[in-house]
Amino acid sequence: MSQNSIIDAIENQEWLGKAGGAIQPVIIKAFEAGGSTGEKIKNFLHGTWLGHPLHPALTDVPIGAWTSAAVLDSMELAGNDQFKSGADAAVVIGIAGALGAAVSGLTDWTGTSNKKRKLGLMHALLNITATGLYVTSLILRGKSESRKAAISCSMAGYGVMTAAAWLGGHLVFNEQIGVNHTATSIPYPKDFVPVLPESELADDTMQCVKAGNIPVVLAKKDNHIYALANTCSHFGGPLCEGKLLDAADIQCPWHGSVFSLKDGSVINGPATESQPVFDVRIRNGQIEVKHRKS
Repeated sequence: MSQNSIIDAIENQEWLGKAGGAIQPVIIKAFEAGGSTGEKIKNFLHGTWLGHPLHPALTDVPIGAWTSAAVLDSMELAGNDQFKSGADAAVVIGIAGALGAAVSGLTDWTGTSNKKRKLGLMHALLNITATGLYVTSLILRGKSESRKAAISCSMAGYGVMTAAAWLGGHLVFNEQIGVNHTATSIPYPKDFVPVLPESELADDTMQCVKAGNIPVVLAKKDNHIYALANTCSHFGGPLCEGKLLDAADIQCPWHGSVFSLKDGSVINGPATESQPVFDVRIRNGQIEVKHRKS
């Protein structure tokens, strides 16, 4: 079966859409119920403090630990018993890492919809299955008579984890989850370029303009004009269709990421990458912008 056939088969599962539509609001409301503390926890799990998603970094722990366990278990099956304790420890470390990866992954998943939500849920279910097999293996490892059954569970878990990792790779590289959507081969303007007559931007309003080939959102708040890349770094949402908030912030209309208009920094996730910011000046009645170097 080809890669496209597998992805199409997952996308056609209506139960994934129904399950995702029921589970996702529960997680979102749980964070909202926590108020400002819930928002801070959510931002931490998204990885806004890292400048990129936390989840991919955490997935290295179970993948690495369980790969080590598979190698050590194979050596044990080959007749070398001295690596038993090392394999058991690797299984435990992998389970602990999987729990952290699951929490951060579910948090990122709340910022998905439609096709991506289905694929993300299947990715999660595969990882839950793999973790369950490793927990079973850990329990069975406590008795010598069930040692081979324990290793069999671990090997089965490793196979399921590999499938989950493959789907995770598809979500990143094909569906572009967790990548910076403001990254582009199109050059940002290094010199000031006129984009809009000043008279056409009223206070407390926003407009999308073009600086060369780059879409830019202009926002006027308290008679001060700000400019950011219009494409949200999270999933590419059009910021100009979002909300202009107090304290000169802007909220993406798609998944609610909030950015500072002053410097493009992330105020609230799910976005983790800052927005490219532009310097603004008025010349001969025209608003002019250029990319601000970081």
